[in-house]
Parts: sequence; C-alpha cells; structure tokens
Amino acid sequence: MSEQAITGKIGAISVSKKKGIPKTNVPEIKLIENWGLEGDIHAGDWHRQVSLLAMESVEKMRAKGVPVRPGAFAENITTEFIDIPNLTIGSRVKIGDAELEITQIGKECHAKCAIYYRAGDCVMPREGIFAVVKRGGVIRVGDSVEVGGWEKV
Repeated sequence: MSEQAITGKIGAISVSKKKGIPKTNVPEIKLIENWGLEGDIHAGDWHRQVSLLAMESVEKMRAKGVPVRPGAFAENITTEFIDIPNLTIGSRVKIGDAELEITQIGKECHAKCAIYYRAGDCVMPREGIFAVVKRGGVIRVGDSVEVGGWEKV
C-alpha cells in the first residue's frame, strides 16, 4: 500500500566550496549517487550528503527582521510547499530522476551562527533535514519535489 504523495518544488539550489559560509545559489546541479551535490563541500560518503530546508522556514527568520536568502543556512535545497520539518527518517524524496532518502532531522548547533546572534534564533537546527542520494541526476530550480506516494522497494 502506498502513502499519499506530497508535491512541492525546488525554490533554490545552493552550494559552497568551504564550510561555515552561506552557499551560492545555482540554477541547476548534478546529484551524485552515494555522494551528494557535485562540487559541494558537504558532499561525501556519510549520512548528511544533502541538506534541505523549507522556504517557509526562511520566511520565519525574515519575519524576525533577518534579511536572509535561500542558502544562508548552508542548506543545499530550499523547497516550497513541503512541510520539511515533519518528514521522517527513511522518507524518500524524488526530484526528477534523482531520489533522496532522509537520514537526519535537525542538527545540534555547537557554535551559534551569525543568524542566531542577530535574531536570537535559527531554524536550521530544528527544521533542516539531511539526506543521502539514492539515485543521481541533474536537478533544477523549479523542478517538482515529490515525497512518498509510491511503493517502497
């Protein structure tokens, strides 16, 4: 029995060559199976190959007076219209031909970031999620993002 599909879209794709800095927005990128986003510092053979955050979470911080953009939280994929923080570990996410599997919800923030010091809060530790690439492919801003709705293999 398959679950109901939830469909949203990619609002932004972001990458960086160094850790600890806001990522740069790009129009498209290649997801590499069992690795992550081509050219991104966080890609590798581990459980946090790709990070996702909802645009709605970015908007929460804007409402607190912080002028942030997608990628400012070091997320790779900023989605729209998907309740990212409430996905579960093991959920599958399809973007075009690519497929991700959610491996972690939130993360511990050891050192408070500039966003936290400005707003007294940061959404990434609570609302960001992480995934591994199960099937690679090129993804683009505007592509549909589908969560669930198909049989698990």
